[in-house]
Amino acid sequence: MALALGAGPFGPQRAGTFNFDTSVLQPHTLYFEVSPKRVRAELGGETVVDSRRVMILHETGHLPVYYFPHEDARMDLLQPTEHTTHCPFKGDAAYWTVRAGDKVAENAVWGYPTPIESAPPIAGYLAFYADRMDAWYEEDERTIGHPHDPYHRVDVLQSSRHVRVTLDGTVLAESNRPKMLFETSLPPRYYLPFEDVRSDALSLSETKTTCPYKGIASYWSVAVDGRTVEDAVWGYPEPLPEATTIAGHFCFYDDKVQVEVDGER
Repeated sequence: MALALGAGPFGPQRAGTFNFDTSVLQPHTLYFEVSPKRVRAELGGETVVDSRRVMILHETGHLPVYYFPHEDARMDLLQPTEHTTHCPFKGDAAYWTVRAGDKVAENAVWGYPTPIESAPPIAGYLAFYADRMDAWYEEDERTIGHPHDPYHRVDVLQSSRHVRVTLDGTVLAESNRPKMLFETSLPPRYYLPFEDVRSDALSLSETKTTCPYKGIASYWSVAVDGRTVEDAVWGYPEPLPEATTIAGHFCFYDDKVQVEVDGER
């Protein structure tokens, strides 16, 4: 999604065209930029990093990553380890374990003390595995999932397109009032009102996923004539502000069931 994933301009399946020879774009094109946000992370009741000088690293095929100046991290809570990794596009990474309160996050922080010459100026910065901290904040708003990409957008629009969902010929849903969700670099999704879905064919599963832009998704399996398709449907019971209007709506995977829009698959 956004710059470096999916159909984004530097993504592996870019949807548009440039006015130059794209062979100059390397498989791991890197773009390092300033973020205007204050960003902080907590672990074990301690603020581990708090910065108004955050950088974002975009890398082809990867999610964006926040990089923080060493001076803005609680280095007294970070313990260097012997763990190292090598990236042919950035260099050799050093790692730190975080010990804060009663929590320990092994090798949760990395940095490139001497990056290779062709890498962006990432020396003197630290990056954190987002899922190894207890909480993240952008300004004073708590966030979930990976860092927000400044080039990512979610638009939810009311539509009158006719959407019909079937499985082996059995109608699961039919609606002329879908919410169409357009998300940067991703295909449009059709969210159908609860009333237009055969809820008796759905059973709630234990699967949950996290989207930094939409919230925490719940999943349902579909059962028709003795056949069950696992996690074929999802929805956001309590979506984030960017997607509040999809509450009470279901979306179907078009590779697990048959979805027709205005009569076309």
